[in-house]
Amino acid sequence: MTVNTQSTIGAIATEHPLATRVFARHGIDFCCGGGRPLEQACAARNLELDQVLKEIESEIDSTPTPEVRWDQKSLPLLIHHILEHFHEPLKEELPRLESMARKVHQVHGDKDPALAEILEVLLALEQDLQQHMTKEEQVLFPMILNEQGRLAGGPVSVMEAEHEVAGEMLRRLRSLTNDYRAPAGACNTWQALWAGLEALETDLHEHIHLENNILHKRALAS
Repeated sequence: MTVNTQSTIGAIATEHPLATRVFARHGIDFCCGGGRPLEQACAARNLELDQVLKEIESEIDSTPTPEVRWDQKSLPLLIHHILEHFHEPLKEELPRLESMARKVHQVHGDKDPALAEILEVLLALEQDLQQHMTKEEQVLFPMILNEQGRLAGGPVSVMEAEHEVAGEMLRRLRSLTNDYRAPAGACNTWQALWAGLEALETDLHEHIHLENNILHKRALAS
């Protein structure tokens, strides 16, 4: 493995997809913040650059199956992957998380005032993502599939701005949940909600990375 420390986070995640595990572990934003060089991203998080490089190499060496390079797959195949692995599951997962968040707030809101804001942020994120995915499915993705990606600068700009908003909501949820560490004595639903929100963050980071750093760039250059 060869990683240039001046390579951007997004480029490294594209060329070495397993590196995203390391980035996620250390809170390095590889989707909306994918334009930063690795060296700069590590410095911002007070991380040892050499240690991060070693962890990336270890992830790659310890995984026997080849990494899937989505930058080397066709655009239709990439869009199908995004729809199947991210859009469809999100449409089921967001209502489930909303239901749990409402229940936890109703039962435990007096114990943790942050639960009210967590519910508020989640509801806003759910609404934004549902509208966002609809626009992708009805406007942007058809343009790309019809080989009009180079004309999609406007829709791409809108989608990436909305990704930034979603990223900020995810950061707020992480802060409000104390990095998804449930308080002592939290009930099963509370613990499941925290686990679900953390999984949502992981999936959305990967989802946005595939769109911002691969799909959009390739479509506009087509």
